[in-house]
Order: sequence, then structure tokens, then C-alpha cells
Amino acid sequence: MFQTFLETPIGAMIIEGTRDFVTSIQYARGQIAGGKSCALLIRARGELRDYFAGRRLDFDLPFDLSMGTPFQRSVWMQLTKIAFGETTTYSTLAHAIGHPTAQRAVGRAVASNPLMIVIPCHRVLSTKGKLSGYRGGLESKEWLLKHESAVLM
Repeated sequence: MFQTFLETPIGAMIIEGTRDFVTSIQYARGQIAGGKSCALLIRARGELRDYFAGRRLDFDLPFDLSMGTPFQRSVWMQLTKIAFGETTTYSTLAHAIGHPTAQRAVGRAVASNPLMIVIPCHRVLSTKGKLSGYRGGLESKEWLLKHESAVLM
């Protein structure tokens, strides 16, 4: 496993993976130690920098979601279909994956997203269209949504 770090406007992030796949992008909590990186993670860091600078609307990174259950993977893959600057709801996601009554399970899968930003869980709102749950904090979620709206203008 390899690891690199990125300072962003919403906090430090840890990017992990192998030479072939990005496996995790998470908010760093606490101290950031040095990690051994590889070309793919350096590329991931560059794509994330471009996203935060408003120069990238989507990502072109190979990733591995095998750590998730089939249900989680279906939710995570559905999240990748939410366009930059768009939002959806937990209810809409549940319907889209063929489990219309599984809103809470969808919410748990969204909350366990292993690839923050790249798999855009920040684009999911409550059924009433309000900001709700985000592992990076609601301030970060709000920042990301405003950032995407500003870039599209």
C-alpha cells in the first residue's frame, strides 16, 4: 500500500492505494505522518488539486471498491453518476439502485464511501433537499457544493 497527503481548502486528505488502484481518499484526522507514494497517487493528488482549483469537473482515476458489500458498491457506483454541480437525495438514490424503501441503508452506504470527493457523496441531500450528514462536516459539504456551483458559472 502507498499513501500521500493533500492540503485542501476544507482540510488535509489522505490518499491511499496500490500502483494500480486508488483505494481510499479520506479526511486526515490528527497528525499526518510521511507515507510512501507511487505514480498513481501522485496523479490522484494532482487531479484533486485541479478539482479544488476549479480546473477539473470529474476524475479519471482507476479505483478499487472491492472492500464494500455488493449493496454498498451499487450505491457508490450510482454516486459516480451525479454530475458536477448537481445534487440528488437518498430517496432518489434508493430508487435508482432498485431498492426504493432502503433509504437508510443507502445513507449508511453513502456514509461509508471510501473515496471522498472522487465518489461525490457530498452531492447527496436529505429527502427535503437540505444538507445532512457528511463525514467531513456540514461546513465542508456546503463548501464543496458552493465550489461546484461557482465553477459552473
